[in-house]
Amino acid sequence: MIINIRVDHTLADIETMEKVSKDLKELFSNLKENFNISEYIEINTCNRYEYFLYTNVDDDSLDCDNEYVIIEYDDSAILHLFRMTSGLESMIIGEDQILGQIKDSKKKSEKEGHCGKTLDTIFTKAIHVGQVVRNKTKINQGSISIGSAAVDLAEEHLGDLQDKHVLVIGAGKMGTLVAKALAEKNLKAIFVANRTYYKAVKLAEELDGEAILFDNLEEKLLNADLVISSTGSPHPIVNKERLMKVFGDEVPEKMIFIDIANPRDIEDDVKELGIDLFNIDDLRGIAEKNKKLREKEVIAAEKIIENEFNLLKESFNLIEINSILGSLRESMEEIRQRESQKGIVKLNAVDARDIKVIDKMTKSIVNKIFYDISEKVKISAKNNEEDVIKMCEAILKR
Repeated sequence: MIINIRVDHTLADIETMEKVSKDLKELFSNLKENFNISEYIEINTCNRYEYFLYTNVDDDSLDCDNEYVIIEYDDSAILHLFRMTSGLESMIIGEDQILGQIKDSKKKSEKEGHCGKTLDTIFTKAIHVGQVVRNKTKINQGSISIGSAAVDLAEEHLGDLQDKHVLVIGAGKMGTLVAKALAEKNLKAIFVANRTYYKAVKLAEELDGEAILFDNLEEKLLNADLVISSTGSPHPIVNKERLMKVFGDEVPEKMIFIDIANPRDIEDDVKELGIDLFNIDDLRGIAEKNKKLREKEVIAAEKIIENEFNLLKESFNLIEINSILGSLRESMEEIRQRESQKGIVKLNAVDARDIKVIDKMTKSIVNKIFYDISEKVKISAKNNEEDVIKMCEAILKR
């Protein structure tokens, strides 16, 4: 059984996601303890916390008291994964970053030793589906990301960003997306801060900007018009107390902070200083406009997902059927040998030549019977897998 447990932007805002992620981790720990979880992959992005699990325990009655936790099984879980790799489950429909994030999650699981054959097959297929959707539709044409949406949000509140001083905190993948979107705005100055300084230097060079040491944030905060933060820090890095040390009583009137990290980098108390603070939830308006622009492409993508899902099911059916047919063939051979021996014992004056004839004849009978069964089973499996598998399993138990 495939199980997906998650909390994401479809039901929860950023604050709720941060809180519910603890319940999700606890639920996952309980599942590992009480079920035979042989494989799992964890996915954490700015808009979701998810676990995909594989267990041979057939129980689809998991309970979770938290209304924000979504639990799906087998087909529904796999379809969700396919939609996710295709960019249909993202806040910014069609964004490409999720595909790389899922690849990274799979690699991490492989490295840690808990991505087995089943999840490897499903995730490999899901990644392929995401690539096919992007190749055969325009779902990601002119695609915006969370990073570029943050820049659009800044323009809504600051106007033209030309001649503005901008500070980007975080030089990871999201920070890079932010920086690339900013690079087109003819900024007066752009500064990049990152805990790993060489990453800040590398990104700043690409933008014709300036890298600063993480401990020197205050120096650039003093003159910044716009601050966009997207680090992977587990704790806030900017709060009211820190800003008061920077500004004292003279907080800039039009200074904007945009926090696209999860968990958040900037505490809400900075609003008490009169600073405009926005986070991922504030990108929903831009996301909705983007969604409307891609409605036709979403329909085309969903058709591809459905076709690819059916192909996956057929391949899984065939694998399972072949496994059962293999066991059935072994069982038939055991019966053939046993019954042939009984017959030989009952016959009088049987020599080696007679035994070979009997052996050849019984093998021929079994092979013909098995061939007819296997062909009918494989054809029927495409239409009614469950009934066919149950039939074969019932035969094996006789």
